[in-house]
Amino acid sequence: MMWLFFRQKTDLFAANLKKMLHIAPEECLSDKFAQCESIDYLTADLNNSAMVKMDLTDIQYPDNSFDIIYCSHVLEHIPDDAKAMGELSRVLKPDGWAVIQVPILREQTYEDWSITDPQQREQHFGQSDHVRVYGLDYKDRLEKAGFCVSVMPYLQEFSSEERKRFGFDIEKDDIYFCKLH
Repeated sequence: MMWLFFRQKTDLFAANLKKMLHIAPEECLSDKFAQCESIDYLTADLNNSAMVKMDLTDIQYPDNSFDIIYCSHVLEHIPDDAKAMGELSRVLKPDGWAVIQVPILREQTYEDWSITDPQQREQHFGQSDHVRVYGLDYKDRLEKAGFCVSVMPYLQEFSSEERKRFGFDIEKDDIYFCKLH
């Protein structure tokens, strides 16, 4: 779904060179991005293989470094997500954009810092290494970090037949498209 979104709804593949930061890169996308001549591509992760090791709460790049940032299903693992969002905002160029995805499973974000046991985290947050479950207030959290957020119901643009053909086995997965204020 994200590949189609980038192709159909963004300028990622336009001829002008763009510097892109891809956090926790998915192999199915990173291979394609790396081959694109219009993308100066950098992958980053704290724990897994990537071009650079990066802590999202302390990004070691100057302000306004990237035209595009793609970060999917990472923030639910980071205790200080506000700091990470602020860092992503800081390194995005003023005319750039970011797609920052998390699973949205509730009305309001749920966090409980007393839960540290992996089994309890799995029970409360759905995965042993998650520290929260995001809700619809996620957009507000991104906006507090300096983003202007458009929540795009891109999946709804596909018929049920198209969803089945593309292997989209989810009902809803809005895209959080972010620009700077």
